[in-house]
Amino acid sequence: MKKVIALTLLSGSMLLVSCVSKKKYVALESQYNETRSTLSKTQLEKEQIEAKFAKIEDRVANYNAKISSLSDANVKLENTSLKNYGNVVLSNEDKEQMKTALANVDQNELAQARTLEDSMNLIISHNLKKNLDNSFITEGEEDQISVDVDETVVMITISDKMLFNSGSYRISSKADGLLQRLANVINSEPAMEVLIEGHTDAQTIKPGAAVKDNWDLSVERSTAVIRKLQNDFGVDPSKLIAAGRSSYQPLTENETKEGRSLNRRTRIVILPNLDKFLALLSAN
Repeated sequence: MKKVIALTLLSGSMLLVSCVSKKKYVALESQYNETRSTLSKTQLEKEQIEAKFAKIEDRVANYNAKISSLSDANVKLENTSLKNYGNVVLSNEDKEQMKTALANVDQNELAQARTLEDSMNLIISHNLKKNLDNSFITEGEEDQISVDVDETVVMITISDKMLFNSGSYRISSKADGLLQRLANVINSEPAMEVLIEGHTDAQTIKPGAAVKDNWDLSVERSTAVIRKLQNDFGVDPSKLIAAGRSSYQPLTENETKEGRSLNRRTRIVILPNLDKFLALLSAN
């Protein structure tokens, strides 16, 4: 009888334990599902917040870009309005001089100017063209000299017959009149630099000649013109640049006598120097 009672009590205890564990399991499972749901919701909210933050960052970046663009545009506008350039500050008197000079240039070209540099280049180019009128090329020189203006750069091409004896880099005495006119043009506008380029044909230099090769000849001719302009015609040497191109920029083929004659030339390239222009303007 005691055994039966004991077994009954034991069975009841086990059943009670089993029932409690199941209830806890169900509760834990429910809690787990709620936690997982909350986690998923939190993750979704996190992603939404990150997306909103990314959009805000993009808007801030766009605003900064617009501010930077407006700042750049303002700087360009200030320059175009003749307020300043680099470290040079233009006074009101400078601006008035600029406006007076700009009134003389081609107004169609001026309408295309976008910066202060463009405007100043137009002034320099106008002054050069004014001094390179038809009187620069005298009668009989039409086939030996050409003048081209490419925007604000002036290029004067002179046949070697006008400057040198054949195969030599010594300036011919008959070149004085031409070089004097060239010096007058250069001296007429202080705000410029002048590149003197020597060009040869492709004929091989004969052994024993005064020069080694066409490179040597082209450079010697360039420096000979520069020395003549400096020493005899008062051109400021700081404005002059020497260059030799040998035979590697021909105008035409080198197989004929006529072609070689065209390729032997000296090219004068007159370039506006904006820094000098501004320095002179401020000094005045």
